[in-house]
Amino acid sequence: MHDPVKQELLSLTQRLLDAIVGGDWETYQSLCDPTLSAHEPEARGVWVEGMAFHQFYFTQLPRVGAPQATICAPHVRMLGDSAAIVCYVRLVQSVDATGTPHTSRSEETRVWQRQGGAWKHVHFHRSSTA
Repeated sequence: MHDPVKQELLSLTQRLLDAIVGGDWETYQSLCDPTLSAHEPEARGVWVEGMAFHQFYFTQLPRVGAPQATICAPHVRMLGDSAAIVCYVRLVQSVDATGTPHTSRSEETRVWQRQGGAWKHVHFHRSSTA
């Protein structure tokens, strides 16, 4: 992908995923709009808005090992100069406490909006496929 704006959005998305798997709440929060909205498996079909729901997963859950998130088959669609949709398949590799490796997969769509000259993550939809 040679478009510098699209490459920037993919880099920001990877940074966001790295913050998620690394439990880095400060980075995650800096990349997201405070009114972030989402549909994700953890919400059990309920529309989630704001950061409190997501913060729980950063501050309350134990972390085992150092998972790795990989973006596969990305597609970036620009919506003018101030909004974009980034779609991809996310693979997360981890090793459990017994040393057994695991890979999970989810299909994700993330919406980014340029606010005050910086891109902010404003909405996402994640479908878990195992």
